[in-house]
Amino acid sequence: MGGRSGRKQRITEAFDELHGALAAALGAADGLQDAAVRAHAETLVEQWLRTEGLDDARADPALAVPLANPQLADVVARVEADRAAAFDPWLRTGPAALAELLERAAPLSAGLEPGRWLGQVGKADGIEEVPGLWRIGQGRIGQGRIGQARIGPATRAAGKSLTPPVTWPVGVPLLDESHLQITSTGDGRAQAEALVETLLMRVVSHFTPGLVRLHVWDVGQFTGVVPGLYPLTRSGLLTVHDPGRLSHLLEELSDRIRRVHTRLLIDGHPTLASHVAATGTRVKPWIVTVLVGDGRPLADEDHWQLQRISRGGLASGVSLVLVDVPVTLQAPHETVRLHDGGAATSSMTGEHVVVVPDPPLPRDAVTRAAHVLADAHEHGHARAFADLLPGPGRWGRERSVTGLRAPIGFADGMPLDVVLADESPHALIGGPSGTGKTNLLLTMISSMAARYDPDELELYLLDFKEGVSFAQFTRGRRDTTWLPHARLVGVNINTDREFGLALLQFLADEMRRRAEAAKDHEVTKLEELRGADPDGRWPRIVAVIDEFQLLFAERDDVTKKATALLEDVARRGRSQGIHLVLASQDVSGIEAFWGRPAVFEQFVLRIALPRARRVLGELNEAAMDLPRWHAIVNHDSGVRHGNEVVRIPDATARGTTDEVQRVLHGTWSAGRPEPVLFDGSRAPAVADLLPLLPAGGPPQALLGQCIDVAGRPATAALADTPGRNVAVLGADAEDAGRVIGAAAGSLAGQYPPGSVDVVVAPLLADARALLARFTAAGHAPEVVALDGVRARVEALAADVVARLGGASRRPVLLVLLGADAADPVLEREGIEALRRVLRSGPETGVHVLGWWRSVARLRSTLSVSATPDDVGAWVALDVQGSELGALVPGMMLSWSPRPGRGLFYDRAQHSRPEVVIVPSSEEP
Repeated sequence: MGGRSGRKQRITEAFDELHGALAAALGAADGLQDAAVRAHAETLVEQWLRTEGLDDARADPALAVPLANPQLADVVARVEADRAAAFDPWLRTGPAALAELLERAAPLSAGLEPGRWLGQVGKADGIEEVPGLWRIGQGRIGQGRIGQARIGPATRAAGKSLTPPVTWPVGVPLLDESHLQITSTGDGRAQAEALVETLLMRVVSHFTPGLVRLHVWDVGQFTGVVPGLYPLTRSGLLTVHDPGRLSHLLEELSDRIRRVHTRLLIDGHPTLASHVAATGTRVKPWIVTVLVGDGRPLADEDHWQLQRISRGGLASGVSLVLVDVPVTLQAPHETVRLHDGGAATSSMTGEHVVVVPDPPLPRDAVTRAAHVLADAHEHGHARAFADLLPGPGRWGRERSVTGLRAPIGFADGMPLDVVLADESPHALIGGPSGTGKTNLLLTMISSMAARYDPDELELYLLDFKEGVSFAQFTRGRRDTTWLPHARLVGVNINTDREFGLALLQFLADEMRRRAEAAKDHEVTKLEELRGADPDGRWPRIVAVIDEFQLLFAERDDVTKKATALLEDVARRGRSQGIHLVLASQDVSGIEAFWGRPAVFEQFVLRIALPRARRVLGELNEAAMDLPRWHAIVNHDSGVRHGNEVVRIPDATARGTTDEVQRVLHGTWSAGRPEPVLFDGSRAPAVADLLPLLPAGGPPQALLGQCIDVAGRPATAALADTPGRNVAVLGADAEDAGRVIGAAAGSLAGQYPPGSVDVVVAPLLADARALLARFTAAGHAPEVVALDGVRARVEALAADVVARLGGASRRPVLLVLLGADAADPVLEREGIEALRRVLRSGPETGVHVLGWWRSVARLRSTLSVSATPDDVGAWVALDVQGSELGALVPGMMLSWSPRPGRGLFYDRAQHSRPEVVIVPSSEEP
């Protein structure tokens, strides 16, 4: 600081010398010029009065004429001599000294002429020297306002000048030293705007991109006064504020000043500059805020807020540039006044020096330079992801006993943590499409996973939109690594709201399990449980649900159940180490939570991306002015004073999230199960579901995959009890064939070879693959054509009667592929025989697996002597819920058909039908 203070002192002394020389010269000239004017006037009046005979008339001052009276030549000469004697000594050395001082005080882009520095934009690399001055133009003595206003008429008429025209570069202080106040009259406004644009370009060009952030507010237009600098907005170096939101900008600056003083200047340093000088590190960028007014006073509250910012801003790295904003600053500031014709005066050089602003920079050159700066900043921004990760040897070393803490971005150049703990148990993230929500979530997941091992942190990740960003955390065809912390990954589930419900149910069950364990150990929360049960595995759970509002999009049972579960988990999960991270474009329209404010009150951590609404507090609209790649992080339930502006690094580029996963997989994957992947766009393969069938007990007919956390197979047990038949309902032959094929084919391997009689009637579908499966399993399937169905069914009905009388009960499977197609050939006797098989067959070991093309046709088969209870399990495909009421009397079903989905009901295990996924056509 000593060198900088000395430089500032030399600058002050040099300009004091200039001011003194000007005052002495102009003071001497003023006195002598006044005497000369009076003597000349008296001579003229006397001559005129004698000529007119009006010796006693009084002179009219308007009669004054140019000082051309030979009688005054002596006086004029003395004026010029005295003024030269007072001013000439300074002229010999002063301008050169000032030019030398500015060269030292304003290095590189701060002081060079535009043509010499604009081409070097973007090449600055962490310059530590902070310029004391920033060039704005040239000072001139001997012409302009000095010559026109202060030189006598006789000298002007003669074309003379009391001082020779001399020039030198002029600069103004900024950043830590001073604010800048600019006023303009007439066409001086255009010059003022050009001066501001050039000055800002000098400032942002001097340092590594990112060390200076610009904010612009213009009362008269949305676009502000620096259009050439707009490319800086894409990287967050420039923010243009709405004309009607001055109070929000001032509040943001006030919060910034408050945070610097309360969080950074707590070690005795009076200013941010002194903190930087002592530590050698700048952790907060400079904020240069340009306010452009129209000459009219600000509102009282804005006026006083601006006064407070001006007083505390410089110590916190906040500088103001005011253009035609009428306010008296009670803080160090310089003034520049621009007049008609382009001339200006500055408080730095005094009112007797004309300042000629540097000519405006070419607009295309400014725009190119701004693009270069933005690119340079974004390039550094992309590399910054690595700065969020732990250092070597620190991966997975953190403990989650008291909570989770991990940085997700950079606030003023320093990593900023998000915290999920008892005090801030859940996070709510909001931002319109395209504002970086997915990037933020990837950053958060990677940062947390790098700090905690899988026994400290488990992740459950759902994405309701049609995206697959979370799928990268599971094994892929090219990248076979997976994230050891992930237990469940759900993607493309925009139409499978039941999966979100299943996750909430799982979390609620896990919450109760942990609560019971805590009760057994006589403790109340996870932190205490981990201490009481050190050998137990009690990781913290983080469930991330992107576009969670889709879970509550309908007025149905799913929304009703999900709302109750979410409220329960949000309220009680904190004590059991279960944390929710919900992301959405807009939470205000979720009808299910109208009148339930307590739900989101549990979401203490709020993160708002650019243009996010209603995520922060009701009156906190700071996110509206955020640039790209930034977010507001708030650990105080969205209250404005808790805002932290964070720059989010790119977590999607190669070498970021993928590299974190590679390292974590190599470290912790051994001996751990892979995460379950639920991809709503892919049908499960039968071969993948067969190993998951329940072991022991009666054979299980596989009907699809349940939509739950475990990805369980949907099965119906074929026990020897009444009603153990299976029906598939729907007109779509392809989906129906896949379900009935999976059901029958899955049974082939559950019976010992040759121990079951299989009768297949392929009435409306090809059964070759199914027959091949039974043959391969050691069975000899019997194929019955349409013309032989009646005889075979009647024979089977007779067998059932015999079995009821005590005959042998060898298992029999009757597979009807299009059962209703046999109605014309079965006739009354055949249909009655089929009813007998359905009603009495299961308890004797005879089970029917049939496909009917509609509910009505199944009801026709069951009417009179059979009931819906005789088909104890069914899967409905392209059938409306209103049609299914006949199969579940007294129950209202709101089911609407969906591609690849079915409604599964087994009266032996369900209180209500559940949605299942139809298996793929891949052969089992």
